[in-house]
Amino acid sequence: MVALDGPSGTGKTTVARKLAQSLGAGYLDTGAMYRMVTLAVLRAGVDPADADAVARLADDADFTIGTSPDRPEIRLAGEDVAADIRGPEVTKAVSPVSAVPHVRELLVARQRQIIDDVVGHRGGIVVEGRDIGTVVAPDSPLKVFLTASADVRASRRSTQDTAAGRKSSVADALASVERRDHLDSTRAASPLRAADDAVHVDTSELSIDQVIVALSELASHRGLLAGCNAEVAR
Repeated sequence: MVALDGPSGTGKTTVARKLAQSLGAGYLDTGAMYRMVTLAVLRAGVDPADADAVARLADDADFTIGTSPDRPEIRLAGEDVAADIRGPEVTKAVSPVSAVPHVRELLVARQRQIIDDVVGHRGGIVVEGRDIGTVVAPDSPLKVFLTASADVRASRRSTQDTAAGRKSSVADALASVERRDHLDSTRAASPLRAADDAVHVDTSELSIDQVIVALSELASHRGLLAGCNAEVAR
């Protein structure tokens, strides 16, 4: 297993998927799970700041998360919401929803079960998030913490939003990135931080391919390549 943590805009999702593909491993985007619960909260008209109501809704949320790095399935109540969970409303509300202790407890348990299932079936998995190496899988043999400057991350986020047809500017993206960093790193439940034994990789001046090469070499040095195979992840 590779645990890949870091703030938004570091290239984490792209890197995690491509790394999983190159290793023949499964892939899990834990952030998408929190975003799906957030989307369910917003669609139900629940205030994201109402922790009790959010916790109750999370118990009943019907969502599916796929583990294929090629086409990870993201469905809420059977509906494909891959695009919806990346919208500005969800991005703004995901931090308070993610900070609800019951939500984190519920999703961490589910994430651990998915990891066990995929490793048993496929031999390996790359898991991305903000608390993978510290909370979800502290025994992971390879923990990586991706970083990048706030300006670089804001530029990437703005470009990504524009490409997806969402209105964006670098200034707005920078404000969003800094706000999210503050909320995620200061929350009481599973704050964003690097595990003590994580390898730090600054992606500010690196291409995606360069990051993949660096992480693949780390995985090879840790002896993690032998267990993976090329079967299709469930």
